[in-house]
Parts: sequence; C-alpha cells; structure tokens
Amino acid sequence: MAAPKTTVPAPAEPAKCPTCKGSGEVSRTVHVGRKRRPVGQQTGLCLACLGSGEATD
Repeated sequence: MAAPKTTVPAPAEPAKCPTCKGSGEVSRTVHVGRKRRPVGQQTGLCLACLGSGEATD
C-alpha cells in the first residue's frame, strides 16, 4: 500500500514592521534656528525591527 502524499505548505511571508511599514527606515523632521522651524526630513534606521523590515514578537 502506498503512503499518502503530504504537501509541505509554502512558508508564509513574514509580517511587516508596523513602525516603518517594511522599509526598515523611518523619517524624522529636522528643526533649525532659534524658533525651531522645520527644514526637512532625515531618514534613519528603524529601532523596532533594526532595519530588517520584519515585525518582531
């Protein structure tokens, strides 16, 4: 008698980090001057996922 065939499920795609939405980078507004006016944005490494873009438990 033949053994029943079992299928291996495909690995699920890891969930995206909610903070950076999977990009691995986050933007912060840069302020300059005495009145602290915004001049632009600077990107940096996401500290929630450490730049991987995958959600951690």
